[in-house]
Amino acid sequence: MTEISFYQLTSSSMESALPRLLEKAYASGKRALVLAANDEKAEEYNRVFWTYHPNRFLPHGSAKDGNAGEQPIFITTDFSQNPNGSEILAVTNGHEPADFIGFSRILDIFDGKDAAALEKARARWKTYKSRDFTLSYFQQDAAGKWEKAEI
Repeated sequence: MTEISFYQLTSSSMESALPRLLEKAYASGKRALVLAANDEKAEEYNRVFWTYHPNRFLPHGSAKDGNAGEQPIFITTDFSQNPNGSEILAVTNGHEPADFIGFSRILDIFDGKDAAALEKARARWKTYKSRDFTLSYFQQDAAGKWEKAEI
């Protein structure tokens, strides 16, 4: 069954935290699909993944780049398919996927300082819990490090 991990951003931005989470997925040899809110966010993530650290980058592509099947990390706004055969889905737009298309893990990343985003995350948590998914919850400390919270 799919494991769903919630990541509540409290001390860093999505653009700062997302690459660090995806580095772990890439290092483990797993492919990831990043679900962006819109085309502008998708292109922003595309730029960020090249420049977030002076000595590292994430091998990735987006719909504009094509060749989705060759990309270890693929950025999209269209969740109707899994074009690169990902095992991990990073949801950055606050949506609840209708179908998990074989993902073993979902990273539900949201802005914990935004009351509306927090409320929507709580609603998704309740929905997933009622469907008996394995859930975990992580919050950032003041330095941006993830700490697992007991809920």
